[in-house]
Order: sequence, then C-alpha cells, then structure tokens
Amino acid sequence: MARKRRSFSREFKLEAVGLMTDGGLSIAQASRDLGIRESVLGRWKKQMAEDPVEAFPGKGHLKSQDDELRRLRRENEILRQERDILKKAGGHLLAGASMRYRFVRDHTGRFPVQRMCRVLEVSASAYYAWRGRPESRRVREDRRLLVEIKAIPSAKRETYGSPRIHAALKARGLRLGEKRVARLMRDNGVSAKQKRKFKATTDSKHSHPVAPNLLERDFEASAPNQKWVADITYIPTREGWLYLAAILDLYSRYVVGWSMAGRMNRRLVLDAMDMAVGRRRPEPGLLHHSDRGSQYACSDYQEALTTHGMVCSMSRKGDCWDNAPMESFFHTLKTELVHHRDYQTRWEAKADIFEYIEVFYNRNRRHSALGFTTPADFERMKMAA
Repeated sequence: MARKRRSFSREFKLEAVGLMTDGGLSIAQASRDLGIRESVLGRWKKQMAEDPVEAFPGKGHLKSQDDELRRLRRENEILRQERDILKKAGGHLLAGASMRYRFVRDHTGRFPVQRMCRVLEVSASAYYAWRGRPESRRVREDRRLLVEIKAIPSAKRETYGSPRIHAALKARGLRLGEKRVARLMRDNGVSAKQKRKFKATTDSKHSHPVAPNLLERDFEASAPNQKWVADITYIPTREGWLYLAAILDLYSRYVVGWSMAGRMNRRLVLDAMDMAVGRRRPEPGLLHHSDRGSQYACSDYQEALTTHGMVCSMSRKGDCWDNAPMESFFHTLKTELVHHRDYQTRWEAKADIFEYIEVFYNRNRRHSALGFTTPADFERMKMAA
C-alpha cells in the first residue's frame, strides 16, 4: 500500500525554518529531529531566504515586524541561556576556578563554552588548559556516563527521574546500576521538574448542539487514526496569552495537529484540524473527541468533521476526566516546559513549543504507557509488524 503524502501548514514550515535559522540546527539535524527529508527542509529554507514575505503562500503573509521579532527572539535566547547558566551554577560562583571549570565541562553541549566562561568570569583558554590535565579512570567513566545521561533529550529538559533515565540508558546498551545513575544525576543537578496544578479553561455556555460521549473513556486504540482527542490550553507571555489547540492520536499519544494564536476562536481549532488531516490522511470513521467548548461545537468545525468523515464525540459537562489523555499532555507540556519559562513574546513561546512538540515530545520523549518508547517509534513498530 502506497504511503499517503503528508502536507504541512505554513505555520509548521515557518517554525521548522526557524529551528535552522534561529535555533542553529543544521539541515541534517533538523531532518533527523523532525523526520522530514533534507531536500524538503532545504527547499523551505531557500524559499524563506529568497522572499520571507511571499514564502509558503496560502495561509497569509508574514507581518512587517517579523524580522524585528526574530532578532528579539535571538537576543532573548542568549539572555535566557545566561540566566539558566547562573541558575544552574549556583554555588560554583563562590567556588574556586577548578569548580567553575568542572561546571563548564559538565554543561558543554547544553551551553556554548565561551558563554559559560564569560558568565562564570573565567578565561576560556585557561579552561581548555585545565581540561588537558589527566583524570582518574573513575572520573573518566563518570564523565562519560554523565554525557550519555545528558544526551538523552528528556534529561536535557529535566523531565525524567533516575528510573526512566536508567531505562533509556539500558535501551542504548549501557550496563550500570540505577543507584549510580541517581548519584550522577543528583551530584550534577540533573533532576525531574516538579508538577503544578492544572487550570481548566473550557467555556461550554453556548447554543450549539452537543454530541454524545461516544468515547466513554476508552482511551485504547489498536491502530493509528482510529481515535483522536482534541483540546485547547493557554500559555502566558509578556505580550498576553498564547492559545494552543492540539490533537492527539490515542494509539501512540502522537500530537498529529496543533495551532497557536493570540485569540481562542474557531480558526485556532480548524488550523489544528487542517494540520492533522494533512499529515495523517485518515480514513472515514475516525472518532474525534473533544470537550463541549464553542470552538468544537460551532457549525464550521462540525462541517469539517463531516467533510473528513469523522464521528464526533464530546465530554460530559464539566468532566475533564472524559478527555484525560489530552489533559495529561497539556499537564506534561506545562510541567516540563512552560512553567519554567518567562516568554517575552508570543513568537518566542511559539518557537519553543514547536520544538517541544515536534522534536522532543513526538520523537524523543519516552512514555511509560508505551513501554518506555516514543510515539514515533511506537508507530514505526506498528508499521513494521
């Protein structure tokens, strides 16, 4: 059976190019992270370089202030890194040069060496000279293992505790005890972030028809594109709220569609639907579940469901547990990312969340419900079976 061709929204293409131009990723690395061919990414990047205003027509045009916003995003990223270096360095700032050098060595790969040296007020040349001194075998082994730990995307984001990090290392063929992993994580400040409470935002006070709850909390699916769940959440920025609409495939917990905007309206959820349909091309009969919010109950969205042959299901009034997997995803997003950021602009937040969803969550984050595999790997195993 021929593989269905995926299509990508203009919003997706802009953020993908941003990973390369603003995030510093090579085309090859972005290709691996996003699962998109290098030739496609190279074409998108070329189109943006030739004419940023006319690139990717069909979804509107870039606003005149985008270049300035992108410059501010780069500056904000540098300031954010310097802030994060200071937060992580902690007592190292009061210690001698040797302790500062160790901090730079242990965080190489996460922050630029020159930037760490500048923040910690040590000479980069002196640091490299210190690195040339011989180390004991135990120290070398610990350092190698720490590099392996920090190479795990979830460790970089401080989302996994030692049991999951240990499972990820075992999957890479490394043999070591969980206690050693816990010690290295504890001694080097690698730990899971703490949770915060969820805040509901659904407004079901409208006159649109409401569909019955056909999902009935049956969150299992035997194949992709059988059951999708959808919802909206909010992201705080200094410019105001940024709203995120997302669609999750219950089979693998893969985020198949998303959209972000400064207003919570029907266009927000329709754009997320367009992305999901464009990249997945589901067969008729898919069960689509959401809450009773006016964005999902409105005639435009219901017509879109009918056009794509989807069956509509809605949660009972005021019962977030009817859409628990979607609530869980938003909770994870905020616990692991949003609550640890201070976004200056909506553009900054969009770029960060795009990278979290497309690079990290879908392709690198291991789920306990999936046997500690990633959503992308889980679906690949289904296709190979």
